[in-house]
Amino acid sequence: MGYSDHLRDLLRPLGVYELSPSSLSGAELEALGCGLDGLSTRLDYVERESALATAQGEGLDRREALFARTPVHYSTELRRKAIAALLRIGGDSFTLTDINNTISGCGINAVVKELDQFGYVQVIFPDVSGIPDGFDQIREIILDIIPAHLNVEFYFRYLTWAECEARRYTWAIVQQRAYTWSQFELAV
Repeated sequence: MGYSDHLRDLLRPLGVYELSPSSLSGAELEALGCGLDGLSTRLDYVERESALATAQGEGLDRREALFARTPVHYSTELRRKAIAALLRIGGDSFTLTDINNTISGCGINAVVKELDQFGYVQVIFPDVSGIPDGFDQIREIILDIIPAHLNVEFYFRYLTWAECEARRYTWAIVQQRAYTWSQFELAV
């Protein structure tokens, strides 16, 4: 039911107007209803895009324009999480907990760990095998988030020989699955 029908329903109890679509009053209600339908559609769009939790396009684009670098776009949900993380960055976000809360601003799940050597941290990507797609962009965002006085090591996950032994991989299994070396080392 559109707004023209709603307007007719409001005026019908008065009994004063000719409300059929062929009448002048009916045509006027039809035109007003079309305008209100268009306005309603636009307001629904604005409402959706104005909230980060529901934004899908323009709302995300406008928020990303606030930052020097934009997160890598893997999915709309990850994009929303990345923007939310970037919005949490403040002038006092230098503890390991704060850094880990905001590091997802790079666009994918990343974790920062302190190393035994003073001033060194390691960044790992627990959900990704190998080097993540768009790593150059991810790296720049991470280096913007992590305080400049820290040395950053990036750790990329590959299949280890110990994991091969634990899974009882043999060369026959590898050949049977027709892995290339690149595919095999990413079979984590």
